[in-house]
Amino acid sequence: MTTLVQADLENAAHAEALLFILNEYAADIMGGGEKLSDHTRTHLIDELKKRDTSLIALVFVDEQPAGLAICFEGFSTFHCAPLLNIHDFTIAPTFRGRGLSKLLLRKIEELAAERGCTKLTLEVLEGNTIARKLYENSGFERYGLDPKMGKALFYEKKLSAE
Repeated sequence: MTTLVQADLENAAHAEALLFILNEYAADIMGGGEKLSDHTRTHLIDELKKRDTSLIALVFVDEQPAGLAICFEGFSTFHCAPLLNIHDFTIAPTFRGRGLSKLLLRKIEELAAERGCTKLTLEVLEGNTIARKLYENSGFERYGLDPKMGKALFYEKKLSAE
């Protein structure tokens, strides 16, 4: 049986599922290839609880944690409305190929609509062709305003080691 829920981080089972799946994702090549640090495993749940703009969805298969989406609400100035950024999105390796990612994306879209969000945003690695196909087949496209200016690029500047 497949169950999709909006995570309640006060629920120990939800918090444990989030840490388990996120650790699996971090250890995967698409998540950087290294498990979560002790610091992250110790403090992540409490830090997420402090952020009222976070939205987390979990997928369980036969009560086993199978996937997650960790999202954060932002704001579109051009639309003067909230948006939802999908920051982490993964299905555990043992549960891939079952269509769970499509179900999870639909759940996130439903939750975003309930919040009045104008759009969903995310980033994906160029080499993650499976995820790119999923997103494109689900209606996502590379962001751009004027075709003459091209598509947006995602940059980062690290400010600390952790």
